[in-house]
Amino acid sequence: MSKYSFPVIVALVLGVVAYFLNWELLLSLDFSVVWEYRVVLLKGLMVTLALTACAAVAGLVCGTMLAIASQTNFAPLRWLVIAFVEIWRNTPLLVQLIWIHFALPLVTGINTTALESGVIGITLQAAAYFTEIVRAGIESVPKGQWEAAYSLALPARIRWTRVILPPAIRTMIPPLVNLTISFFKGTAILSILHVSELMTVTNRISNVTFKPVELFSAIALIYFVVGIVMSKATLRLEYVLQNRER
Repeated sequence: MSKYSFPVIVALVLGVVAYFLNWELLLSLDFSVVWEYRVVLLKGLMVTLALTACAAVAGLVCGTMLAIASQTNFAPLRWLVIAFVEIWRNTPLLVQLIWIHFALPLVTGINTTALESGVIGITLQAAAYFTEIVRAGIESVPKGQWEAAYSLALPARIRWTRVILPPAIRTMIPPLVNLTISFFKGTAILSILHVSELMTVTNRISNVTFKPVELFSAIALIYFVVGIVMSKATLRLEYVLQNRER
């Protein structure tokens, strides 16, 4: 393929897309509604970021503990970890949220708010996915480091925090951040419980203003920009860690 082929293909694709676009509708769009409700949308974004941070931090802590537990020689504990991971990874988050918010109170008698149910659901699913990522990171640590730690008779806490986890974390950063980005986008499903995150707020504004195209186009751009920023930050972090190792 010559160096001119790609620009020509792109130009042809853009031309075809432009031909089929409804320009009358596009020119009639009024994006001033996004600016008018900017404060409310910003608050929704802050809730979304807080939910993402909660899922990432709490999920990583729980996932790390479960991954460490999966390395034990006590078989029943390993089976419990496997059961937890498989259940929460292989059922839809939507089903989990509905079950936690509506069915769990009937079983336990403990009621939770929509926000609490959302945090519980997304954190437990994050923990299940993070468990597998951390487990893979732990197993990537060279066998020699494990043997050295055991030969020095290091306490379990020192062995994990100083010998095993630091090199494992370096290999886990890309998948951890990619999963965090997925949960950032996945928080939109919490709108089913009417949690006041970005998607729910946008839907409410859309119902009032009757401008869904403008509003949902704007939040699509917001999700895209935040995702790009997180991806670039990951690349930067990897670069810094690689330079420290040299």
